[in-house]
Amino acid sequence: MPSSFPELSQAGLPPTVTISAVDEYHNVQEMRVADERALTIYLDSYEIVTLMTLGTQPELLTLGYLKNQGLIKDISEIRSVQVDWEVSAAAVTTYANRDDWQEKLGPRIVTTGCGQGTVFGNIMENLDELKLSPVRIRQSEIYALLKKLNAYNDVYKNAGAVHGCALCMGTEVLVFVEDVGRHNAVDAIAGRMWLEGIEGKDKIFYTTGRLTSEMVIKIAHMRIPTLLSRSGITQMGYELANELNVMMFSRAKGRHFLIYTGADNVEFDVDLSAKTR
Repeated sequence: MPSSFPELSQAGLPPTVTISAVDEYHNVQEMRVADERALTIYLDSYEIVTLMTLGTQPELLTLGYLKNQGLIKDISEIRSVQVDWEVSAAAVTTYANRDDWQEKLGPRIVTTGCGQGTVFGNIMENLDELKLSPVRIRQSEIYALLKKLNAYNDVYKNAGAVHGCALCMGTEVLVFVEDVGRHNAVDAIAGRMWLEGIEGKDKIFYTTGRLTSEMVIKIAHMRIPTLLSRSGITQMGYELANELNVMMFSRAKGRHFLIYTGADNVEFDVDLSAKTR
């Protein structure tokens, strides 16, 4: 566990709101929709980025973003994270109270993805330090985990327009987060892991979104060796997964998946030729 913890506000908001819509029969219906809002992160009064989010876990989202971007190495450096929705801001204060963030950050890169992500140029540096140790996993475990994940996605089922991500261990779902962008859901989970001192080396990360270079780098920063998605991949995501030893499962749903990297570490223990009732 970390030796000290930052002071956190408790500014989480409900993920959906009710609005009216007119259907094809000219009937008015009350519908639940995702309540998207902007959150600008300030680090020692320096504006870092504006994220579009549901706002359910803004403090954890902020912490995870800072960690996955490599902006702060040790959580004990952070004095507080205070979220104020009246000004749509998350104010992060460090004990050092630095004023050189502009020089440290370098250029911003706008990434692909729902809700639009942003990373900084220096996140691509020192990739050798992110190489992970491969783990063994059974085909039957993947099937059991996918079955359990069907019980989640509450916001998506009620309102749509969101992605879901999960931190898993074996066949158990430890944390599930939904947000308008998959990168936000990843960062919120990373923030919780950082705050609670949860290690990633024996975990599986699941996402409903596609596996891009940004996703692979975030997972590598979280030290999670296995990445599972019900969507597709990109060429750069594939290349980075190969380089960083991230096992990449794509198009995973029901009893189907594609393993793009790390197939040698999968134990195929299910006989799919047998008929199932």
